[in-house]
Amino acid sequence: MNRTVVQEWIKGYVQAWRSPGTAKLSELFSEDTTYRVSPWKQPIQGLHELGLFWEQSRSGPDEVFTFKSEMVAIEGTTAVARIEVRYEHDTPGEWRDIWVIKFNQRGLCQTFEEWPFSPEQDNGHNS
Repeated sequence: MNRTVVQEWIKGYVQAWRSPGTAKLSELFSEDTTYRVSPWKQPIQGLHELGLFWEQSRSGPDEVFTFKSEMVAIEGTTAVARIEVRYEHDTPGEWRDIWVIKFNQRGLCQTFEEWPFSPEQDNGHNS
């Protein structure tokens, strides 16, 4: 695994999110993938369940948003990226995430874990 491969995978993820349907998920995730939308949530198990979640979670492939990513680290088959997303029509509309992505030998995501943060979240600290 190297930065170029991971950056291309992230680019493919965004393209899949912007595409109708869920067919592109099989180009990114293994059949037995696990996908956590938060470190505290139970993982979504398998490509089929991920497809169902994907369709329920987005407004549609024409959803208006901007996306930036920055590689933080790669160790073996595991990559960590910092993600910034701004949705035009959602509340909350601004997110900064940490993605922890573990790839299998074929370069497909085996496990995905997201740590999403929004300025609207109550983090329990007073400013």
